[in-house]
Order: sequence, then C-alpha cells, then structure tokens
Amino acid sequence: MKIADIRTMTVDQMDDEVLKLKKEQFNLRFQRATGQLENTSRVRVVRRDIARLKTIAAQKRGGAPQQSAGAKTETKAPKAKAAPKAKTEKKSKKGEA
Repeated sequence: MKIADIRTMTVDQMDDEVLKLKKEQFNLRFQRATGQLENTSRVRVVRRDIARLKTIAAQKRGGAPQQSAGAKTETKAPKAKAAPKAKTEKKSKKGEA
C-alpha cells in the first residue's frame, strides 16, 4: 500500500483497513505455523502496512504537521561535562600513623 493512497483516506477508512489487515495477519500466522504459507514475505508486508496506517491515522487525529522524509528535526545542545572530582587521600586498612 502506498503512502499517497493512505493519505487520501479518512481516519475511519484507515481504521477499517487496519482491521482487515489484522485479520489477514492472523490467517497468515496460522498458515505459516501449519506450513501452508507459500509467500512468507507477505507477513512482513502486512505488518508494515498496519504500521503505516496507524502512523498516518495518529498524525491526522493529533493534527501533527506532516514532515517530508528529508526534514530535519530540532536537536538539543550537548550537555556540559561535569567537573572532575577532587582526589581524596586513601586510608590504609592496617592502621593510621
């Protein structure tokens, strides 16, 4: 499923598609367990399609701005290093002079 196709869907349509894909995923798992699954890569494709649909649905629900693949995000400044601790005198176990 293409991203452009998903973005044209409504949130309700995305939810319906997720349910349909989850049922397919369930059936594929059973087929794989019983040795009937011929196209094993379909399991991965379905799983990734579900993730795509859920991600875009969450963006639409939350009103998050859509970012392009090459967009940069804010980066935090690196933390300053802590000052080294002062060395203390070691005490001997036998006795102090």
